[in-house]
Amino acid sequence: MWKFYAILSALFAAATAILAKIGVKGVSGNMATAVRTAVVLIMAWGIVLLSGQLKETKELTRTNLIFLVLSGLATGASWIFYFKALETGNVSKVAPLDKLSVVFVMLFAALFLGEAMDLKTVLGGALIAAGALVLVL
Repeated sequence: MWKFYAILSALFAAATAILAKIGVKGVSGNMATAVRTAVVLIMAWGIVLLSGQLKETKELTRTNLIFLVLSGLATGASWIFYFKALETGNVSKVAPLDKLSVVFVMLFAALFLGEAMDLKTVLGGALIAAGALVLVL
């Protein structure tokens, strides 16, 4: 089932790039990020409330909170820089370069999480990196 969700994520990420490029026209990337973040905040808490998962708040550990807050800060920084790039760059160039995050995730997963880097993973990461570079150069 994870593959289905991952493909949906990619499709919505593609829609996000196009919609964001249109939405950032005439406003700063910071304002665009603030609006987008407010919508995500309302949507996320709405899902938690409607699905009855609010009780899980009690199960959050200190480690959960520390790393989720750090992840949130990283997400915020990513979005701010993404919208800054969209302000002046073509979305067809910004989005592929942004997808180098996939390569960074693969490297970080190996370094920090001890995930295996088999030949397929290394080759796939190299192809993603090469493809992103070809598109922006």
